Formats: sequence, C-alpha cells, structure tokens
Amino acid sequence: MLLEIGTAASSDPSEVLATIFEAAIADGLVSDGLIAQSGQQRDEMWAVREGIPAANRMIGPVASHDISLPLSVIPGFIDTAGAAIHGLAPFQVNPFGHLGDGNLHYNVFPPVGREASEFADIAPEITRLVHDLTMESGGSFSAEHGIGRMKVSELRRYGDPAKLAAMHKIKAALDPIGIMNPGAVLPRPLDKN
Repeated sequence: MLLEIGTAASSDPSEVLATIFEAAIADGLVSDGLIAQSGQQRDEMWAVREGIPAANRMIGPVASHDISLPLSVIPGFIDTAGAAIHGLAPFQVNPFGHLGDGNLHYNVFPPVGREASEFADIAPEITRLVHDLTMESGGSFSAEHGIGRMKVSELRRYGDPAKLAAMHKIKAALDPIGIMNPGAVLPRPLDKN
C-alpha cells in the first residue's frame, strides 16, 4: 500500500507515519514498510505505483476489471476471488487501485511463461466470476472508468430494471433521435445487445 498523508504544520509527518506503521505492525496488518526520507523518494514511490498499468500492458491481461467494493470487504474479496480464479488455472492476480475510495483494478494474468491469448476462451468466465463476487459483496462491476460501450451487457445483467427504464426515459427525452454518444451506456431501447 502506498500511503500519503497531510499533517498540520506543527506535526512531523515522519513521526505520524511511524506511529501509524507501528500500530499496523502491532495489529498484524503489515510486516514491512518504508517511509520516504525526501521529496525525491516520495516521487520515486509514486512512479512505481503509476507504472503498474504500463507494466500490466506489457504482460497482457487475460481479463481486467475496474470494480468498487465496500472497504471492509476488500481483503476477503481478494482472498475469495483469488481462490476461485486459481481454481480455473494457476493465474497471476494483480489487484491494485485507490483503496481509500474502494476502487479496485482486479487484473488476471496468464501463468508465468504462458500468453494471455491461450486463455481467451475462459476470459468471459473469469469476468463473470469477478463481477458476480463483486455484486454479492455489495460492490459495483464498474468504477472509475464507467460503463461506456464495453459494459453495457453487464449493466443489463446487474442493473435494476426500474432504474434502467428511468435512464432510458431520460435519455429519450434529452436525445430523442439517439445521436449523443450512440451505443454508450444505454443503447437504444430497441437494441437487444
């Protein structure tokens, strides 16, 4: 976890972080850590975090998910989803995100030495598994990147029919001929896909 804090001018951020870290060790939440000793170290730590998406693209995911979950269920979700996914194949799982707001990028990669393309046939099964577990955990199958065109079928699967009907009515009132962002989030009501 990468944690950055702001403190009052009269506080020493290193002391505050050390206190938090010591409490986390005592509670068994962490086993190791590092506190940046300079602005440059801070920037280098953030560069590692910001480099995760590029590194993920280099490996090539079997399936990627942008989900959100209540903070209290994230550790259990990671364990449960990981066990279920490993039941399919010895995949590498790399969950990362903005845990402070419950946003989790839950990415599944091929086993070491294998290519993602070898698992294209089970990628939809992996996505269904992750999204079903997400919804069962009180989360959402769509977080920071929204519905767009890629998750329209998921919206139909998991969305509340009454809310979807209301969304269609609002869309029809604002865009009666369907020219604004066609096919994104809400396809025309007559579309069955």
